[in-house]
Amino acid sequence: MSPVFQTSIDDLGEPLRAVTFVVVDLETTGGSPEGSEITEIGAVKVRGGEILGEFSTLVNPGGPIPPYIVVLTGITDAMVAEAPPIGEVLPAFLEWAGDAVFVAHNAPFDIGFLKAACAKSGRAWPGPRVLDTVALARRTLSKEEVPNCKLGTLAAFFQAATNPVHRALDDARATVDVLHGLLGRLKDVDTWAELTGYLKTTDPERRRKRYLARGLPSSPGVYVFRDSNDLPLYVGTSTDLASRVASYFTASENRARMTSMIRLAERVETVECSHRLEAEVRELRIIAAHQPPYNKKSKYPRRPPRPVRDLDGQVTKLLGRIERLSEQQLYEEAALDRIKLARLLRGAIRLSRLSSLTSIAELVAARPDGRGGWEISVIRHGRLAAAGTSPPGVHPRPTLDVLLATAETVTGPGATTEETELLHSWLERPETRLVEATAGWASEASGAGRWAGLLQKAEIHTHKSSTEARLDR
Repeated sequence: MSPVFQTSIDDLGEPLRAVTFVVVDLETTGGSPEGSEITEIGAVKVRGGEILGEFSTLVNPGGPIPPYIVVLTGITDAMVAEAPPIGEVLPAFLEWAGDAVFVAHNAPFDIGFLKAACAKSGRAWPGPRVLDTVALARRTLSKEEVPNCKLGTLAAFFQAATNPVHRALDDARATVDVLHGLLGRLKDVDTWAELTGYLKTTDPERRRKRYLARGLPSSPGVYVFRDSNDLPLYVGTSTDLASRVASYFTASENRARMTSMIRLAERVETVECSHRLEAEVRELRIIAAHQPPYNKKSKYPRRPPRPVRDLDGQVTKLLGRIERLSEQQLYEEAALDRIKLARLLRGAIRLSRLSSLTSIAELVAARPDGRGGWEISVIRHGRLAAAGTSPPGVHPRPTLDVLLATAETVTGPGATTEETELLHSWLERPETRLVEATAGWASEASGAGRWAGLLQKAEIHTHKSSTEARLDR
């Protein structure tokens, strides 16, 4: 997780009115820099309450924009087709930003994407000071004032001149007004050093328990907070266990349920893993086995999909009904049938995806670890049977041979649906390489996967109908 702020000795006593802020917002193709790209950058440069300039550009992500993102932002493939790629945009943006303090609403998201873009284009991250308006709002406003710290909620609370609409420049403009509103509430904070000190403040209970984070490894893995009876309270994963656990005892972690959990915690157990995928799988298994009270539980847990009888016939029937209802201008009834169609196709396609993986007795895949080595996974019947990392400069075959010799014996499908789906998503990433398998990994041409295009259309219509219904209220 990116830090809420970064400071140095040069910042001491710097008046806030003299600090130049670059308030930035990004639109992207997904929620993580790993596998997603930037589609738009919007930023506003301000100092002393005065706007000094604005920066705005669409960005070609180098691939199609997912339909639900198109619905959310309104940014289409056609709009970005002639836009410059991030490698061309980034130098101009960073030069324009200069040595200003970067401000973003949920800064770890935007800064994470910018850092990843620098890494992909071979450019060093300039390491600017960073301020997160989410963290500042949580520290400054009470629940009686605002029910949450979403940008739309805060923009309305501070009567921002611009309404955030999931477009980068508009959201950046709204964030400027939120920033000024929050700083205006801090009557006794006049300098950057005082602002960073204000944000660092934690409650005494969390300060007292910082010792729980001592001596933990800086490696990927799973961490488990345990109570005085050694029962698991909360389970999480990180690529850096020491840094992640330490963050629970700082002001950046201010979720009420985590504060309550930390009060009960008496020790932290860690399980070091070879790579992130192994950590995520182990996290799923530990949560399933122990049901820790502070891990969020879905109100609608995903159940294993069931085989659909006569899928072609049901699809044909629903399509016919939707067409007839639309011709009769019974649009609400047609929308309900589209929802049924989407649910039917989603379940069938999901079952097809899982079956294609669980039917393979053994599959070995690898992906670059970013340091010259390889992250290797041995998957048997849709379950992670072994995981390891081959070091840089060494042929991965010896590591793979050890993993195969020590891998868990799996005689048939036995993993949870969530684990198999996690493995399937990892295998589908463009950087993942299939090494060997006992059978071909594929879906039948006549299987449910052929309905993916129809499902996409049904979901777009469903999203559009839902949005129009909300606007009509």
